[in-house]
Amino acid sequence: MRIALGLQYDGSAFYGWQSQSDVKTVQDELERALKGFATVRLPTVVAGRTDTGVHALGQVIHFDTDLNREPFSWVRGVNAFLPPTIAIQWSKPVSEAFHARFGAFERTYYYVLYVHPVRSPMLVGRAGWVYMPLDVEAMRAAAAHWVGAHDFTSFRSSECQAKTPIKHMRQIDVEAHGAFIHFRFRANAFLHHMVRNLMGCLITIGRGRQPPEWAVEVLAARDRRAASPTFMPDGLYLAKVGYPAEYELPEPNLKSYPWSEVWS
Repeated sequence: MRIALGLQYDGSAFYGWQSQSDVKTVQDELERALKGFATVRLPTVVAGRTDTGVHALGQVIHFDTDLNREPFSWVRGVNAFLPPTIAIQWSKPVSEAFHARFGAFERTYYYVLYVHPVRSPMLVGRAGWVYMPLDVEAMRAAAAHWVGAHDFTSFRSSECQAKTPIKHMRQIDVEAHGAFIHFRFRANAFLHHMVRNLMGCLITIGRGRQPPEWAVEVLAARDRRAASPTFMPDGLYLAKVGYPAEYELPEPNLKSYPWSEVWS
């Protein structure tokens, strides 16, 4: 039997999703909790491996098991073994044709940025921060150049293991909301550090250090050295993973996002 799970986590205390031998990761915590509930090891497959410090509102995983449990039992049972920073949101039996990673046709990330002369300790780990005002219209104009199918090598980490740097960016939204600027990135898939590297360039443009057209130059360079430094992970959230309707997976609980009214 194949089971799909939807989960949320605060990534601040974790060194990303992927299991590692010497640091705390979300996968290790989840698989430890699954074993605690099921009494056997249940290896997991994830939709997207988030980086150190990155959060998830709608992460999806699957695993195979011989155990026959009701969906609510997987939710309540596994959550009893998880720390407060991780929680299963839903469980659903799926066909063996379902694959959490390869079956996904798109991912959506949010980034929330706090713009204020003084940092707020209440937002550490939950939002990025810049101390000077940003030109939202310039960032929006720059982002428009990245929509479509492109080679995103300039925004790719040297550690990226993706087979191709060509991704289809379907949507980038930039919205000011009080002291915050919110970004929404939707694509078929993302490269390692891609959103954070895009954010670095958008902030460079927002500060007036480069014009919006510079976004085209960086993209065309296909060279990581042409882009800005990788921006902080604090405000990055994996919001949603898209799957074919035939699987009838529950929608993620995006109302738990502290600024959900922006994208509602």
